[in-house]
Amino acid sequence: MTTTDAPPRPAGARPPGRPLSTELSEQLVAVAVDILADEGWGRLNSDRVAARARAGKAGIYRRWPTMAALARHALSTGTLVQLPADAGSLRADLCALLTPWTRPLERMERAAASLVGPARHDADLRAGLEESLVRPLAAVVRELAAREAARGRELPHERVALLGSVLQALWWQRYSAFGSEPIRVPEVEALVADVLMPIVEPGGTTA
Repeated sequence: MTTTDAPPRPAGARPPGRPLSTELSEQLVAVAVDILADEGWGRLNSDRVAARARAGKAGIYRRWPTMAALARHALSTGTLVQLPADAGSLRADLCALLTPWTRPLERMERAAASLVGPARHDADLRAGLEESLVRPLAAVVRELAAREAARGRELPHERVALLGSVLQALWWQRYSAFGSEPIRVPEVEALVADVLMPIVEPGGTTA
């Protein structure tokens, strides 16, 4: 088999040769996040990453076979969803979960936001958003439901699932409105009271 016949290296697979520099890997990831956050997916390419990191392009491709694989890895280095401290009630917990919405998008959030549209056409980008946002958000919703159960109110599984789906849709909307003004605390409280709580309150509709 010639060099040009070699099969492509799977994303995340360790390349052959000497061990990779952790410091350079972190620098390349930081540069990728900066480009995504400040300029968007369309500006992420090996030339720009190499120039900003003062590294060779070969060093990039030894680590990640594509820019999408680099972006996916970059997302994994940050936190997009935080489990809030127990605030004593589901309503208060949901308000705490959405408190970051009262601030502008942070650097990693802006990077993720830049990938929402392109992810429709790229499996690596979709996987990166799934791993960094969708699964963590679902885990947080399950934990909030478990807290409510410990308080004496068991929420039906289908209601918890619907709550998670609505929260995910709202998160995508927030990222798609990339650059818009943050919402105010009273607006967060109204969103929780008027949209989210009816999903789990007795008499709420699943339609």
